[in-house]
Amino acid sequence: MRSIKIHSTAILLLCLILNSAYSFGQDNLDATKDIKVGLVLSGGGAKGLAHIGALKLIEESGVRIDYIGGTSMGAIIGGLYASGYSANQLDSIFKKTDFNTLIQDNLPRSAKTFYEKEDAEKYALTLPFDGFKISFPSGLSKGQNVYNYMNKLTTHIGDLNDFSKLPIPFFCMATNIENGKQVLLEEGSLPLAISASGAIPSIFSPVAIEDQILTDGGVSNNYPIEELKKKGIDVIIGINVQDSLVDRKNLSSAFEILTQVNNFRTIQDMESKREKTDIYIRPDITKYNVLSFDDGDSIIKNGYKAALLKFEDLKRVALRQKPKKASKVDVKSSDVLYIKDIIVTGNKNYPRSYILGKLKIRDYTLITYEDFNYGINNLSATGNFNRVNHQLIPDGDGYRVSIDVIESNEKMLLRLGLHYDDLYRTAGLLNITRKRLFFKNDITSLDFILGDNVRYNFEYYIDKGRYWSVGAKSRYNSFEKNINFSLIRENTNIPNFDVNQIEV
Repeated sequence: MRSIKIHSTAILLLCLILNSAYSFGQDNLDATKDIKVGLVLSGGGAKGLAHIGALKLIEESGVRIDYIGGTSMGAIIGGLYASGYSANQLDSIFKKTDFNTLIQDNLPRSAKTFYEKEDAEKYALTLPFDGFKISFPSGLSKGQNVYNYMNKLTTHIGDLNDFSKLPIPFFCMATNIENGKQVLLEEGSLPLAISASGAIPSIFSPVAIEDQILTDGGVSNNYPIEELKKKGIDVIIGINVQDSLVDRKNLSSAFEILTQVNNFRTIQDMESKREKTDIYIRPDITKYNVLSFDDGDSIIKNGYKAALLKFEDLKRVALRQKPKKASKVDVKSSDVLYIKDIIVTGNKNYPRSYILGKLKIRDYTLITYEDFNYGINNLSATGNFNRVNHQLIPDGDGYRVSIDVIESNEKMLLRLGLHYDDLYRTAGLLNITRKRLFFKNDITSLDFILGDNVRYNFEYYIDKGRYWSVGAKSRYNSFEKNINFSLIRENTNIPNFDVNQIEV
């Protein structure tokens, strides 16, 4: 019996040793091997700002990130981090960002022509009206401002099209809106890829990349851990900021219900994906939603707090990694650009001269980045393009500018508005605008103003970009206004002042 007891004790000790060796996912790795660490960042809109706080703590732990995979806001934060920004730099950038302007695609008034300014301020609603049929935009925003901002922040890697060659290799997920399948993006334009991954349905219009129409990656894969494992990763750190299911008290709007329905699948998927994550970080973001950007500071702090709970695990991983000299990247965007050449692609209906005229940029000129962005806004403000993609490609002491436009197929617009002033009184505005009626860059506009005083405005002009535009204008006005001149007569020093009444 004694020998059996000793044998049982030995087995028990062996089990304890083995359990200790495997208790932490990465401890079974070869101690002499340099551990490759992957970081997976989920989508979650504004809640994704928690990724920044978690990244701060990861940096403090000494862990070296070797690969990043992200979706939606996780793709935006992860893509910028992979391009060379530190967590503190990202914190500073996003605290200064006006998210309302980015989301709404608000363009500076100065970027619009006289007619575009007038239209923007006159009408409350603009709808596509091709074939005299009312339709609706594919999103509240085209996402142009988001793309422009991401492009500016990644100017330092403007000529890099392979995301595996970034300071930290990177990929992100999008969804093909035609078939619902996930799309892994790891090459091409980084700003375009992360814009596509973050194109939240109904808020942002889908993004065209090559022959695919892409929307938010969270629709198909909000936590791409399987794709990250295929990159030869030993240890995976995951930060999950996606929603949890809520009770009926928090399901009062259509948006909240749609969000809940979409969360059914992603939450179910996370049950298995969490088990595959070696270090799982789950910030407390229950009281925020995808548009809670005004609470960005507290969301970032919650990300740091959640990562702090895993600090000891992170330090153990860092100790298993071999020191590697980090590549230094200058992420400062140049305030002055020397433009050597401008390449225009994608235009079919609008000639190159029109596009360059709107950009107000010439070859071999020195301009500020602010003026360059102003030119992009000029082109976008015309409403003739669904998107204006651009890339600054380093070329010696300057840049070549690649402009790829995606023209809008909308030719007719219906615009509605309300108006009141002391002269014309109350009026309802109904406008029909037709583009490309006779020429590729002409605009025909007819206003019907119905109310106390009926009138119309008719305008036709050819927009020639940088050069003088030409056109014709016709208008009809009708109003009655009784004016008491007795006050003027009593307070004027003009002798024999009087007023003749004329009736037409």
